[in-house]
Amino acid sequence: MDLSTTWLGLELPHPLIVGASPIVDDFDLVRRAEDAGAAAIVMHSLFEEQIELENITHDAIGAHGNSFAEAATFLPKPHEFVLGPDAYLEQIRKLKKAVAIPVIASLNGATNAGWLHYAKLIEDAGADALELNVYTVGHDPEKTSMDIEQGVVDMVRRVVRETSLPVAVKLSPQWTSLTHFARELEAAGARGLVLFNRFYQPDIDPEHLDVAMRLHLSDSTELPLRLRWLALLSGRLSLSLAASGGVHTGLDAVKTVMAGAHAVQLVSSLLAHGPEHLAVVREQLTKWLEDHEYQSLRQAQGSMNLSRCPRPEMYERGNYIKILQGYTRMML
Repeated sequence: MDLSTTWLGLELPHPLIVGASPIVDDFDLVRRAEDAGAAAIVMHSLFEEQIELENITHDAIGAHGNSFAEAATFLPKPHEFVLGPDAYLEQIRKLKKAVAIPVIASLNGATNAGWLHYAKLIEDAGADALELNVYTVGHDPEKTSMDIEQGVVDMVRRVVRETSLPVAVKLSPQWTSLTHFARELEAAGARGLVLFNRFYQPDIDPEHLDVAMRLHLSDSTELPLRLRWLALLSGRLSLSLAASGGVHTGLDAVKTVMAGAHAVQLVSSLLAHGPEHLAVVREQLTKWLEDHEYQSLRQAQGSMNLSRCPRPEMYERGNYIKILQGYTRMML
């Protein structure tokens, strides 16, 4: 079975990629992922805050923390990050020596500022591509949705100027007009989109009157949101598309490819079952395609996107209406 695909211009033997995760911090896990057949590996993010804090003395950090309690209590201090900016670049070099598969670096931030110059340093360190992970919370009432979107577009344009690496933008689903936004990102020079980021929402601890942090690994119930937007974007843009979040089985991978994904990022399933689970998903993907008489992965790719599926209205309001109208009948 020919499972080959192209992601960000990288020719991959199959679409299954290790997504951004702590796996890249352990070379034993990285080698196990490569042995399991990973097509590529995405490094965990280097955060804007890490780069900015690197240039501030510890005294200045303390003074800043006294003024802004959040900075002192919530954001990690420089030594609390897994890898500082310099160590991150060194990790890229080590990974490139340790494995033969593509290594994709990740920058995570929210502002169009000086930290973006690290894109060039990441290229110089040997990364094969760059994932720009955009996480911004629109809490400022003075900023419009257009302001926020334009800020992200400007970030992408600046990163593309900084590096010749192919750049993918990892997004959340909370955008007013994602298809239009995606087109703007493509015009700014992005080569791909990763759908979607999993934001770990804050909880409230009422007993201790504090904000609590909760970590929940994904499961397959998160996949439909990705499928909808992959299908809506596939075939309408020239961007490479990757699914991230909710892929745990070969059947999950089949669905993402049919919706239009060129690559499938696995994280939670590997954290739960070990890097060897990637080989299980690949075997299940291959078997499904063979059992259904496909000759290649590309034959299935995008076969259920908006323009090719038999009921395109189901990706828009049709599914919503039918589910709500049919709920009572399903109960009886």
